[in-house]
Amino acid sequence: MWPLATHAQQPAMPVIGYLTTGTPESDVPFLAAFREGLRVTGHTEGKNVAIEYRWAEFQMDRLPALADDLVRRQVAAIAAIGGTPPALVAKAATSIIPVVFYLGIDPIRFGLVASLNRPGGNMTGVAALQAELVAKRVELLHELVPKATVIALLVNPTNRYTETETQVTQDGARSLGLQLRVLNASTASEIDAAFTQVPADVLLVSADLFLLSRREQIVARAAEHALPAIYAWHEYSTVGGLMCYGPSLFDAYRLVGVYVGKILNGARPANIPVEQTTRVDFAINMKTAKKLGLVFPIPLLGLADEVIE
Repeated sequence: MWPLATHAQQPAMPVIGYLTTGTPESDVPFLAAFREGLRVTGHTEGKNVAIEYRWAEFQMDRLPALADDLVRRQVAAIAAIGGTPPALVAKAATSIIPVVFYLGIDPIRFGLVASLNRPGGNMTGVAALQAELVAKRVELLHELVPKATVIALLVNPTNRYTETETQVTQDGARSLGLQLRVLNASTASEIDAAFTQVPADVLLVSADLFLLSRREQIVARAAEHALPAIYAWHEYSTVGGLMCYGPSLFDAYRLVGVYVGKILNGARPANIPVEQTTRVDFAINMKTAKKLGLVFPIPLLGLADEVIE
């Protein structure tokens, strides 16, 4: 009887809610980073912590019900991963359960935290502030193709971040005398259609995880239309994307795991500063450049963190 009684008195294993816009397949490489972050703080899935996964499968309208389900299950914390939509949905779903987000918008402006140093509520996390990087991407495209007059921006219209990014891109394009054309795509077929809708000289692809999941398709279409393109994440360059300029998703997911682990260890999200991503990777794929007949200026090559031959 004694071993059974001892076992019954052991505390229940804490449960983390993992709320994401993605799919089990699209999140595979980043889940490893998230779990590594948990391990750093002493938590291993299946050993001393459980994870309840909720996949929206890039259907944003599913997120509220998925978040509500995690709240009903009274999870110990929610990792709202996959950009702006999960963070905003988690904010609406609970003001009690700790939430750790990863997003590309200003969390203060959107009411997620009171300040970066002292979030003050039940939310904290990682802010990539992608919108602030958009202007630089436009500049890099203009420097590479100075004769370009029209820039296309490929976005996912179901992502709340799209409105912010479009405005910043418009401002950047106008300052350089460029016209902006916005291409909307939230499905694989719409991506194909988008590339035939509006002629453009260069292309900028939004920092959206659905579009990232279709990176091979997007890179292939850009090549077919001979469009010099710049992307938000390194994963595009590894499949043939011309240029990428943005933060590391692996670093961000790992840090989300660290933050969740700290909360499980007793830290309060109100006191955990929001981490602003400061490290930005700039990669150039020279093989793609040669196919497009592009010659990178020496100063631009000098700025690159990685040149893929």
